[in-house]
Amino acid sequence: MLMPASSEFVTLCQAQVDLLRQSLGAALCAVYVTQEVVEQKETKLIPIVAYPEAGVIWEERRSLSLLPKELQGMNPKRRLPAAEDENELILDRWAGDEGKDSFLLQQRQIVFPLIHQEVVMGLLVTSRGDRAWNESERSQIEEIAQTIAIACILDRRSQWLEHRFSEQQRLQAQQNDLLHNLLHQLRNPLTALRTFGKLLVKRLGLNDKNGEFAANILRESDRIQDLLQQFDRVIDLTDDVNESPEDGFLGDLVTISPVEAKVETEKAKNVKQPLLLLPESGLMEIPSLSACSLVKVLDSVLAAAEAIALERNLTFKAEIPDRLPIIKCDSKALTEVLSNILDNALKYTPSGGKIFVEIKRKNTADGKFLGVAVSDNGSGVPTQDLEHLFERGFRGVKENTEIPGTGLGLAIAQELIQQMQGKIEVFSPAKHPKIKQLGTTFIVWLPEFN
Repeated sequence: MLMPASSEFVTLCQAQVDLLRQSLGAALCAVYVTQEVVEQKETKLIPIVAYPEAGVIWEERRSLSLLPKELQGMNPKRRLPAAEDENELILDRWAGDEGKDSFLLQQRQIVFPLIHQEVVMGLLVTSRGDRAWNESERSQIEEIAQTIAIACILDRRSQWLEHRFSEQQRLQAQQNDLLHNLLHQLRNPLTALRTFGKLLVKRLGLNDKNGEFAANILRESDRIQDLLQQFDRVIDLTDDVNESPEDGFLGDLVTISPVEAKVETEKAKNVKQPLLLLPESGLMEIPSLSACSLVKVLDSVLAAAEAIALERNLTFKAEIPDRLPIIKCDSKALTEVLSNILDNALKYTPSGGKIFVEIKRKNTADGKFLGVAVSDNGSGVPTQDLEHLFERGFRGVKENTEIPGTGLGLAIAQELIQQMQGKIEVFSPAKHPKIKQLGTTFIVWLPEFN
């Protein structure tokens, strides 16, 4: 929500009020601005500056109550101190009172609307108790009101520009997160594809007529990898550019009025944006959960992981029963989660190491859960890194190594598994009986389907 006025606008109004008081002898001055300027909505006047402050009721957030009922919801008979006069100045101009007091008040109190391009943005109220205003003084007051009106429209445009630019930055940051997630997801199948290609070349041999097709797989996978790296660089450049406003963006906004900006903002809120990525992107909501076969999901995930382990000289073993209870999940999202967990184990386990995958079960107060445990005998996760492990972009001590990574895999996995009403547990250092060396164990828990 935009503020009624900036500190710079308040300072300017204070200077104009001081001018009314010192040059024209005003005993009472107040500047009000409208909170809402959209048609068919009730306009609320908010006091910005008032003199004297002693004659004003200060409410929460220094909100003033000074005008009569029709303008501010105040009692029309509210009394304020008069200047150089024993009589009290009664703000009852809009109360419909008749008689001498009302006539004198109309001569001593002036209310000028703050208007710019037929839009009323507030009021300037001033009065004095000792004498009426002459025509020359009224002209000066009108000029002051025009000055405040111009300053008000500039202040509002500035605030709308800042507000819309902040919204643009927020949306751009969200879009960049989505793109980063997509790029990260592309790397997992790409790594598997390149590994399959390498194994195929070795098995076919140089004289096999199908060797050329295998070589094409490797060449195209390398090309995709290069494109992904370029995509990364483009996104990083976009992040840098969006730290400061673009001339084209601001130039387009300068020509709109506050009313138009308000309407456009409301329209934007009501428009449903299309989904840019699949649910497994990590930032999109999973539309629904259904009954899934964990065995089928693991078949494809483990096949790729086993091929990568073979190419990297790792011992990979999985003990998965043929029959498992049906779980409640989204199969695509679960594939992404398990791929990210296994990808970490494959990356951070040194050559000659071991990776073991098994199934676990547990009963809790929330129901029955099935778990996929991935254990390795890699270097493990330092204690100080454990609490930050699922934060976006966090790599901890791994950032200082030559092992490539973006720090997004576990963050994406955590978000998706939470949407599937599951949980990820991490144990490090952990010693697995079938590995017999310290390493790390991740367990992905998901509820059984009832």
